[in-house]
Amino acid sequence: MRVAMVTNGDFTGIINRFGLPYPQPPQPWPQEGTVERVVAALHEGGHETLLCEGDKGLLATLERFMPPDPQGRPSGIVFNWAHGIQGEYRFTHVPAMLEMAGVPYTGSSPLGHGLSHDKVITKTIIRDVGVPTPNFCVMRRGNESTGDLRFPVVVKPRREDSSLGLQLVHEPAHLRQAVEVIVTQYAQDALVEEYIDGREICVALLGNGEPEVLPLVEQDFGDRETRLMTWEAKFAAAAAVPKICPAQIGSGLATVLRDISVACFRACQCRDFARVDLRIDRSGQPFVLEFDCMPGLSMQSPYTIAAMTAGHSFPGLINRIINVAHTRYFGIGIP
Repeated sequence: MRVAMVTNGDFTGIINRFGLPYPQPPQPWPQEGTVERVVAALHEGGHETLLCEGDKGLLATLERFMPPDPQGRPSGIVFNWAHGIQGEYRFTHVPAMLEMAGVPYTGSSPLGHGLSHDKVITKTIIRDVGVPTPNFCVMRRGNESTGDLRFPVVVKPRREDSSLGLQLVHEPAHLRQAVEVIVTQYAQDALVEEYIDGREICVALLGNGEPEVLPLVEQDFGDRETRLMTWEAKFAAAAAVPKICPAQIGSGLATVLRDISVACFRACQCRDFARVDLRIDRSGQPFVLEFDCMPGLSMQSPYTIAAMTAGHSFPGLINRIINVAHTRYFGIGIP
């Protein structure tokens, strides 16, 4: 089958430089080779593969690679790995283009990405279906009332991923400066939520309907003073947090975490694959911190580690995601 992997590696394919740019991380993104490994996995699965940019020329490129079928049936599928170039809700841009052009693709719809990447909307939706999440407020100036929020608090941009801008604030006197950093650097509201001290667990989901819950992964902070998954803790080798998989958790609590994660998956209109990050406080109460409908697929990422612990090879995982999406569209797996 023809599979186009769509990414954003070149940020020049635009008409105008206008709107919010994709934010720069604290250090250059590590060269993990994930895109190359995904393309190689698709080749191993027997697919004819094209790597292309999710920019203004995307649809013309796809039309050449997978020309329309005379009966109007799609002649290929996209493995969507595009994070967007500029503007708000960047993760929705490529899925929206593909929807308009009638091209099947992996992962969530524009709606799912929009719900999942606005952290305030995510927390509101999952709380409405009974999923616990830390108490929070939204701030723009830093001098608004925090109500009954307990310090320390975590401050982060309302609409970013990869822990960009994440800060831990211990005292109310330091909150205003933290909020101003978010508003200035990311041009968006700050989400301020209570810090949950405890174990951090990642739950990887694969499939639709009744998604498969892969083995739970624990972020092992050990004796670190700061127990927080900052950008550096995720991507800087010197600060990397070890992973334990499967996490050593009692069966009853593990069932609760799985049920909570599936509830998030459904509430946020997610498709095909996703990851839920939770904290378990000192009393054993779980709280959802983040929901990621395009989880990282590097060899060090919790999602990949969970899948490989479940018995999937990396090529097997990538081709399973393609097959899950194909089944969602057409009712059957790839022939």
